[in-house]
Amino acid sequence: MECRVLSIQSHVVRGYVGNKSASFPLQLLGFEVDSINSVQFSNHTGYSHWKGQVLTADELHVLYEGIKLNNVHHYDYVLTGYTRDTSFLEMVVDIVQELKRANPNLVSLCDSNLFPQYVPQNLYPVYKNKVVPVADIITPNQFEAEVLAVKEDLVSLLFPASYLCISYTVVITSSDLPSRLGDRFLVSLGSQRHVRPDGSRTTERVRLEVPKVDAVFVGTGDLFAAMLLAWTHHYPNDLKTACEKTFSVMHHVIQRTISYAHELAGPGRRPSPPQLELRMVQSKADIEDPAIVTEATVIS
Repeated sequence: MECRVLSIQSHVVRGYVGNKSASFPLQLLGFEVDSINSVQFSNHTGYSHWKGQVLTADELHVLYEGIKLNNVHHYDYVLTGYTRDTSFLEMVVDIVQELKRANPNLVSLCDSNLFPQYVPQNLYPVYKNKVVPVADIITPNQFEAEVLAVKEDLVSLLFPASYLCISYTVVITSSDLPSRLGDRFLVSLGSQRHVRPDGSRTTERVRLEVPKVDAVFVGTGDLFAAMLLAWTHHYPNDLKTACEKTFSVMHHVIQRTISYAHELAGPGRRPSPPQLELRMVQSKADIEDPAIVTEATVIS
C-alpha cells in the first residue's frame, strides 16, 4: 500500500538540511513525500553567507488549504522539524490535529532543535505543551529531553510513568551517560510503548553505544528523524531493529561524508561547511539496506 508523508521542514538550494535531508532517503525506502518548505535558503546558516525567505503561518495555511481543496490531504505520517516562530509552530499543530481527525492512525514525528542559539526560549512551552502532545515519535537529545520532559531525570524517561507527555516512541539521540565502551562513544536511549490485543501496554527499551565523530554536521538530525520514521514503519513492533538500522544508516553516511571532506580539505586542515555537506546520493545503497554496525541492547 502507498504510504504518504507530509514533511514540513526547511529547504536549502545547496546541500542537505530539512526536507533535502529527509525526502530523498524516504523516497528510496518507498514513501511518497509531500514537502512544505518552512524556509527556503541558499544554503544552511553555518556558511559565511546565506540568503532566502521564511514561510509565514498564513502562507503555510494557504498551502495546506490548496491541498485540502483538491481533497489530497490524506497522510499516513507527518514529519516536522525546526522553526523559530510561535504562530508557524501553532499552525503546524493545528494541521497535525486536523489530519489526525481525518486519519486516527496517522503518526506524527517531531524533530525539535531547542538549543538557545537556534530557537528562542519562549518557544519551549509551545513545544512542550502543544507540539509534543500531538507527536507519536520524538527524537530529542538530552538537553531537549529535559526541556520537554514531565520529569527531568533522563533515565526516568525510559519508563511509561514519566513519558514525555503522551508520545509512544522516544529516542534520545545522545546523552551524558557514561558509555561502557569509553569516552569515544555516546549513549543513546530508546523507548517504545506497545498496546497488546487485550488493551494492556508493554514497553520496549533499548540502549546504543554510538561512536563520536570530531566534526560538525548539519542535516544529520533531519536524516535521523526520517530514517527512524521509515524503519519504525517497516518494524512497527521491533524498536531494537528499527534503531539499529537508523543508527547504522547514520554511521555510513557520516563516515562517507567525513572521509570525503578530509580528502577535499587536505592533510592537517579542518573541513569547511561546504566540504561537510552530507554525501547523501553516494550513500543510496546504505540507506536502502544498511549493514548493521551499531547494535542495540534491550534494557529490562
